Amino acid sequence: MRFKFCHISHFINPASNLKLPTSNFMRSILHVDFDSFFASCEQHFNPNLRGKPIGITAENGRNCVIAASREAKKRGVKSPNTTWAAARICPEIVFIKADFERYLEITKKLLQIANRYSPVIELFSLDEVFVDLTCVRNLYPSTLFVVEDFKRQLRNEIGLIITVSMGASYNKLLAKLATGLNKPDGFAIIDKSNKEKILAQIELTDIMGIGERYKRRLNLLGVFSFRDLQNYPMHLLKAEFGNVASQRLKALSFGIDDSPVVSYTEETETRQGRGSPSAAKSVGRNYCLPHNEYDKEKILKTIYELCEEIAIKLRRLKMKGRTVGLYLHGNEQMGARKTISRYTSSGREIFEICSCFFKKWSASDRPSRDGNLDYVRQVSVYVSNLKDEQYTTPSLFENPKNETIARLVDQINDRFGHHAIRNGYLVDAPKLHTKPNGYLADRWQRKEIGLL
Repeated sequence: MRFKFCHISHFINPASNLKLPTSNFMRSILHVDFDSFFASCEQHFNPNLRGKPIGITAENGRNCVIAASREAKKRGVKSPNTTWAAARICPEIVFIKADFERYLEITKKLLQIANRYSPVIELFSLDEVFVDLTCVRNLYPSTLFVVEDFKRQLRNEIGLIITVSMGASYNKLLAKLATGLNKPDGFAIIDKSNKEKILAQIELTDIMGIGERYKRRLNLLGVFSFRDLQNYPMHLLKAEFGNVASQRLKALSFGIDDSPVVSYTEETETRQGRGSPSAAKSVGRNYCLPHNEYDKEKILKTIYELCEEIAIKLRRLKMKGRTVGLYLHGNEQMGARKTISRYTSSGREIFEICSCFFKKWSASDRPSRDGNLDYVRQVSVYVSNLKDEQYTTPSLFENPKNETIARLVDQINDRFGHHAIRNGYLVDAPKLHTKPNGYLADRWQRKEIGLL
């Protein structure tokens, strides 16, 4: 059953007088989430689209609806979805190609407003931020004051079409959950007094950290609610999910989350390892090709460019990795990974491993199972099993000058642009420019697109 609040008095503890938590051991976290953001931006910029059901399609030309307006959602259109399925559900729907640069301008305005309330703002994605009010909460009379003033400034500076929903709590997990309780253009607080009641009535997938795959696995164990998960024996949970994931699931079931709000100006690199560079677990790069690509040489060059980008990220983090993975998505799926004996941050070495995977997959021009030649639409490369470079042993067979040259090239590209110097193999390959998308991945990409 979906837990829905209809009036502010239903979800605010009257005894708290709408005051932010004041205990020295409790934080004050505000979560701000745009409502139907991409579609609302299009309606904001184009008045002719207001009141109409619209679907935002992928920027690269794929026939996929990645977001829908409120009007489209009311008619049953969900995202992600295919354009033909959305049109079947809602024949009058208008499809608009995503324009992330345009949406980013609205996000910048949101950040400007958020920074007026706290110096610690985490840009969680293009359409949502966390605001840590812990160090400044005594400057404001109440949570409701902050929320109402925030929404007023948003209306004055952006307009009435684009709205936000907001949630407040003592950790990020519950603040984000609170935001979803009263959408659109709503507000909710989760505190000690109402946490258990809310957790008892929401779906497993309503909370950040549990997706459909985890939900199915939990359901097979007889776990259908957070109360079930709270009472489920820990040793059985470990047997199914392992030690780390089981502890995380148990913490989620009680609404426990100690993750910090990390300012978007800090040098964070991966969502898995937010905070300090040493916390990073993996570095990856995903690229969706603009069309089905049958040319193996072009696919291979795309893989090489992604390997080079990952190597740059590793060197910026001052880390090296041992496990390399490649995933190709097309008419068939291919995935492989390999752990090598040495740690590396070399794009050439990463590519050599990926190229072996690719050559095995494309050994012949045989027709695939559906009778067509193999094509690739999406490429994903990652390096994991990371270690601080100062604790790795240099290879006896690697020329130390190669790493020095790589860092010099990084410095030149940082100063004159990402593609100022590139590998000769990629001279005639199209440049994969960094563009804003739904998830603004790392500090250097945020800098490149003008966010910093």
